[in-house]
Amino acid sequence: MGGKRSLLTWPRRGWYWWLDYWYVSAQQLRGLFARVPRRFAEGAERPVLLLAGVYEPWYFLTGIGRRLNEAGHPVHVVKKLGYNRTSITSAAESVAAYVAELDLRNVVVVAHSKGGLVGKQLMTVPEAAERIDALIAIATPFSGSSLAPYVPSRTIRALGPADALIVALAANLDVNSRITSIYGEFDPHIPGGSELAGATNICVPVVGHFRVLADKRVIEAALDAAAGASD
Repeated sequence: MGGKRSLLTWPRRGWYWWLDYWYVSAQQLRGLFARVPRRFAEGAERPVLLLAGVYEPWYFLTGIGRRLNEAGHPVHVVKKLGYNRTSITSAAESVAAYVAELDLRNVVVVAHSKGGLVGKQLMTVPEAAERIDALIAIATPFSGSSLAPYVPSRTIRALGPADALIVALAANLDVNSRITSIYGEFDPHIPGGSELAGATNICVPVVGHFRVLADKRVIEAALDAAAGASD
């Protein structure tokens, strides 16, 4: 399924933007006290690795992680990433080290936003690429975000469409066939959308950048993609 242009009016977009930030504020607060459930380590299906977005704790993906674990997947969190404020390259190196240390293989990466870029970078690292089977990216700016250069944060400005690494990742088409990109019909943080050439693109009739992570339809799309990667 490909993308489609949202017909939302600007006032409604503003409303959804406000709801998005209300959701992210609540999740940030909950994430302060969250612990990775012990049961996440259990499962006979392919291992799943959760990668949250910039300034996000792993907890942002806890709903999807819980459902994947219930489906039989052991679920992993790279605690060293913290709030994912390092560069995409550094984050990918940390994840590669984690995967190698635990000798994980046939890994399915499930990521949000910048986490999807880290996941794609990971798939290009020789020592890690052979361990990664698939990437399921939710609301990821594969071509960067046109809003990023205007944010007073070096970490976020690095997600702009002209950033050298963003350009290089977008030009690398080799791994796109193993990527599933899931996104809503309007994302206030990624005006250009998350459609990725050569990937499996799934546009879900939802709105937002953060709240989509709690939407049942997005979660089901991620579960279906993980099941397909395990076939």
